[in-house]
Amino acid sequence: MSTAAVEAGNAAPLSGSKEMSLEEPKKMTREDWRKKKELEEQRKLGNAPAEVDEEGKDINPHIPQYISSVPWYIDPSKRPTLKHQRPQPEKQKQYSSSGEWYKRGVKENSVTTKYRKGACENCGAVTHKKKDCFERPRRVGAKFTGTNIAADEHVQPQLMFDYDGKRDRWNGYNPEEHMKIVEEYAKVDLNSPKHQWGEEEPNSQTEKDHNSEDEDEDKYADDIDMPGQNFDSKRRITVRNLRIREDIAKYLRNLDPNSAYYDPKTRAMRENPYANAGKNPDEVSYAGDNFVRYTGDTISMAQTQLFAWEAYDKGSEVHLQADPTKLELLYKSFKVKKEDFKEQQKESILEKYGGQEHLDAPPAELLLAQTEDYVEYSRHGTVIKGQERAVACSKYEEDVKIHNHTHIWGSYWKEGRWGYKCCHSFFKYSYCTGESGKEIANSEECVINDITGEESVKKPQTLMEALNAEEARLLHVKEIMQIDERKRPYNSIYETREPTEEEMEAYRMKRQRPDDPMASFLGR
Repeated sequence: MSTAAVEAGNAAPLSGSKEMSLEEPKKMTREDWRKKKELEEQRKLGNAPAEVDEEGKDINPHIPQYISSVPWYIDPSKRPTLKHQRPQPEKQKQYSSSGEWYKRGVKENSVTTKYRKGACENCGAVTHKKKDCFERPRRVGAKFTGTNIAADEHVQPQLMFDYDGKRDRWNGYNPEEHMKIVEEYAKVDLNSPKHQWGEEEPNSQTEKDHNSEDEDEDKYADDIDMPGQNFDSKRRITVRNLRIREDIAKYLRNLDPNSAYYDPKTRAMRENPYANAGKNPDEVSYAGDNFVRYTGDTISMAQTQLFAWEAYDKGSEVHLQADPTKLELLYKSFKVKKEDFKEQQKESILEKYGGQEHLDAPPAELLLAQTEDYVEYSRHGTVIKGQERAVACSKYEEDVKIHNHTHIWGSYWKEGRWGYKCCHSFFKYSYCTGESGKEIANSEECVINDITGEESVKKPQTLMEALNAEEARLLHVKEIMQIDERKRPYNSIYETREPTEEEMEAYRMKRQRPDDPMASFLGR
């Protein structure tokens, strides 16, 4: 690409900038269009300099033309620019600076001796009215007395902060307030006994020797770094930045997804990953964070801290960090006195009420035939390790068979009635008839009369008999519905059984349907 073409491309937008017209630009020739496309390609490849906007900034050649160019019907004299893509100053909100804040107090230099028109009638200040006055209501206001005029408050500015300004915790802080704290501590140091007694300053030579020893320690501190550790000599701390090769990641100790939960955010595994493996927590190398947290003197120290709080509430001046020895001796004496008190209380109760023989009873394992032996089961319920626990017996007698029965009462159920499975008898205290009773019960359907105890053989019903029985039942229901509700007989003694096919057919034939157009003619 020739240099003339590049210059022509850069100079082309400038030619129309002097003359302002809203006419549609002339159509480009084929040669000009080809040169323009070649210039765009060279700019994208980096062989030609990028196009410059009106502010002198380069325009990315990969930006589309409909974004960078100004429409001809707005201003054809303007060059391609990205100014409209940037925040417009006239549309930006003006926020207050970080140094601006509300004024406090009142105007100290202005002293008023005469009441001014429009001021507060109570105190005489011009910055508020009587209803907004914070002073005590005077018996005679400053409007009538003209004396003791209050100072004017500051007119507070209208501040508007941005997102960071609203959340700045130090916004409005006066650094001069800190000097009051410094002066207060300086006065305390001046009145301290150390300053009053005039102790000698430490020897400068001793300080030099001490500083040289520190420098020697820092000099050789970098030579004692361990693998996976970084020793900072300035801050005197050791930081673990690598994992030792022998360490096993917590999430790799047990790959079962139902085992202990591993929190990837805090890198914590609180439960024991080997809990379901049957291993003793003392034998494994890692038993969870909670196991490490509650081992050693952690529990005893927590108990001591709790005792210190309770003792302090009751008036004892003890503290775990300030007086650990005193607290330990006091806690030991407290435990001894507590055990002695419990023993005395137990002896006094036994002496008064008795019952020592109940305390000497054998252990619960011998009385209830139960132990705390470890038993491990598989997912199918079979015993893998240990002895299966014995089933606890109830306090009622079980498997008691009477009257030659081989099964207990309640082992057989039919049509809402309980009986014996061995003979299919529904009488609780009847004698067992064996297989002959089963044959009779299966061949014929027995209906038991609860009042007389007689049994009658129920013959198969025909459809006519079922219709007659359904009519009698409907008449009986009609009579009962006419009786008072409180005088109706209790019908829970009737037998509940499944209706036969003839009875269901009779019920369907006798049932009245309200939506039947011929329902009004039934019974005529």
